[in-house]
Amino acid sequence: MKKLPLSTHVTALSPRRPSRAEAEEAVRTLIAWSGDNPARPGLEKTPERVADAFGEYFRGYKEDALAELAATFEEPSGYNDMVLLKDIAFESHCEHHIAPFFGTAHIAYLPSERIVGLSKIARVVDIFARRLQTQEGLTDQIASALEEGLRARGVAIIMSARHHCMAARGVHQRGVATVTFRFLGEFERDSALRDRFMAAVRD
Repeated sequence: MKKLPLSTHVTALSPRRPSRAEAEEAVRTLIAWSGDNPARPGLEKTPERVADAFGEYFRGYKEDALAELAATFEEPSGYNDMVLLKDIAFESHCEHHIAPFFGTAHIAYLPSERIVGLSKIARVVDIFARRLQTQEGLTDQIASALEEGLRARGVAIIMSARHHCMAARGVHQRGVATVTFRFLGEFERDSALRDRFMAAVRD
């Protein structure tokens, strides 16, 4: 499969956006297709609620991950070793079934003269997670954005998540955790550095 450029994922690239009324009508259609009556009292307001929820679930399409990383700071002490954030919580939706998946991310980068506010890394995770995703693509997009946006000498990511599309449909496996990895720059080239990262994540 041909890898898409990072710019494809940083900001939204979509056809004409339907109106709010069209979105709500689509929900009514799905309710009716499922076998229920979208006009009954319990479901009458559901299309509005679903549209509101989608706006929250997928707000990442309105946000720019690289813009979050634009403001960096010179590190006066000259620190240039690994910076690691552990247990960043995220929630996303799989692009195959629009079913949620939840998990944690462990992210490290090697600064190149400048550092970024730690909350910005968590924001980048949230921006990409708030889009329709595969976990593999999500892992790669976050790593690529950090490498480009910070001009980092290296980036390492581990993401672990449980997928509702496996737990509530299909094979009905509730306890399965999916783990994905991405190593760029010095983390990709230096096995000892990767081992340090893995050991620090386990601690």
